[in-house]
Amino acid sequence: MTQHQEQGVQQSSGHAGDRYVAAVARYFEAWNATEEGALGKAVAAAFCADVTYTDPLADVAGHDGLVAAIAGAHAQFPGYEFRQLGAVDGHHDLARFGWELVSVADGAAPVAGFDVVRLGEDGRIRSVLGFLDRVPAV
Repeated sequence: MTQHQEQGVQQSSGHAGDRYVAAVARYFEAWNATEEGALGKAVAAAFCADVTYTDPLADVAGHDGLVAAIAGAHAQFPGYEFRQLGAVDGHHDLARFGWELVSVADGAAPVAGFDVVRLGEDGRIRSVLGFLDRVPAV
């Protein structure tokens, strides 16, 4: 096994390296930024300029598209914040993690899912593939 292959196996063992954990922390900072100026800055810090974001409800590209998607989620769920569920798992330039959308007022969590992200050379997120595990009844 080459050193690169050993690194990939080690990182996928369930203990993600610091770069994965840091990238996911910035991801949540962006998704929890609610002020317009703060949201744009947090998205720029966490995501590459040409980021793509795809989940069952959105398919956007670039900082502007992602800012609009995040603002839309906050408009639909005012008073809620995104929280990480479990540990970050990563290998190579990929990481995955669970999350839920939680009411700050009462702790209700009507939405939950997991995302797979691809990191750029600079540690920012290049792409997001999101999956929804729990959604409210329509």
